[in-house]
Amino acid sequence: MNKTIFEITKMDCPSEENLIRMKLDGISSIANLEFDIPNRKLIIFHRGEINKIEKAIFELKLGGRNICTEQTDQTEFKENVNQKKLLWSILIINFAFFFIEMTTGIISKSMGLVADSLDMLADSFVYGISLFAVGGTIIKKKRIAKLAGYFQITLAIIGFSEVLRRFFGVEKLPDFSTMIIVSILALIANGFCLYILQKSKSKEEAHMKASMIFTSNDIIINLGVIIAGILVHYLNSNKPDLIIGIIVFVLVIQGAFRILKLSK
Repeated sequence: MNKTIFEITKMDCPSEENLIRMKLDGISSIANLEFDIPNRKLIIFHRGEINKIEKAIFELKLGGRNICTEQTDQTEFKENVNQKKLLWSILIINFAFFFIEMTTGIISKSMGLVADSLDMLADSFVYGISLFAVGGTIIKKKRIAKLAGYFQITLAIIGFSEVLRRFFGVEKLPDFSTMIIVSILALIANGFCLYILQKSKSKEEAHMKASMIFTSNDIIINLGVIIAGILVHYLNSNKPDLIIGIIVFVLVIQGAFRILKLSK
């Protein structure tokens, strides 16, 4: 691994930082970027020659100057360690609620909870995949986002088929109180996950944006299951529960297409 330090004399604020990040987007040899705006320094950890990176920086005409290049054994970066801790926390929360919602969904005969549990499982896999992207190149992160998008589409199609099967079959009335209580707990958990994701310094990266899209979808789904539980009680029908199951997978597919757009 090589470490190259640039002096960027016209880098006065985050707008120049974003401009540099966009310019260097796509250079696969870059492992990490560290910006020191007060001292107008840019530290680039990269593999191989610096020529292509240097040319891109000079083209910005921000007064870029290569100060030095040296070899380093550093492979872990502070930003990446923080990302890993954040993603591990969200993965554990999602995986725990997969078991909770799947178990309570089966016991209460609620397709809405079962569908939401599968969405939680999908998110757990996505966050697990994202952990492999932390510290990788921008291209690698976009590829991870694309894989996550296709995974969500596949799971949504399978789930949608199951909802239709139950819709035209004979099913018992789900336990509305279990639907509401478990969904409220899941709503609180997803709200916390979205909060810590939004506070992340790396929230603009493709795989982190994908994580926020998944979590935002989860919050909408939780609210939908709560409403469905209320309607199941007042209408004495399982149709609201099955309808929310269909809506869940439609939202999952929409989120997946948004993520695929990010990966381009």
